[in-house]
Amino acid sequence: MSTCYMNNAASKPATAWQPRIVAFFCNWCTYTAADLAGVSRLKYASNVRVIRLMCSGRVDPQFVLDALARGADGVLIGGCHLGDCHYVEGNYKTMRRFQMLKRLLADLGIENQRVRLEWISASEGERVKTVVNEMVEQIRALGPLDLPGRFADWDREVTALEAEVHAREQLSRPEEAEVAHA
Repeated sequence: MSTCYMNNAASKPATAWQPRIVAFFCNWCTYTAADLAGVSRLKYASNVRVIRLMCSGRVDPQFVLDALARGADGVLIGGCHLGDCHYVEGNYKTMRRFQMLKRLLADLGIENQRVRLEWISASEGERVKTVVNEMVEQIRALGPLDLPGRFADWDREVTALEAEVHAREQLSRPEEAEVAHA
């Protein structure tokens, strides 16, 4: 490798880590508020990828876990204010699921600040901007979740444990090992 090549490689700036956030927004309120923020030219962080659902009550906890498992550093759920759901009780269902999800995340060792639930009406474009920017800064302070990387580490730990158990079994039954090799 030439010195010139090494200098060029060393002079390239490293890409700074940026949080990746998946947002599940209710069609009737939070998604409409996000649209209002865009039409009003309110600037908020571009780290959020919005998924529009008809109701926040449709956010299955598995969607949140799947987003985190696929590399998201945080998840934002947005729905209508309590009592204003277009499907009457969808946001109450969301609230119950969110409480269960927080307990599950705690059991998995994932900080509860990585998943956030907000009630944002269609007229609150400024609130969308504020919540998104706050969440991006909060996730930035926590650092990368890197759940796919953790899965790889856990897989390596399990493989090493499996090899250790297999080796112990071989040591505890040497006569069977000799018969198997014969």
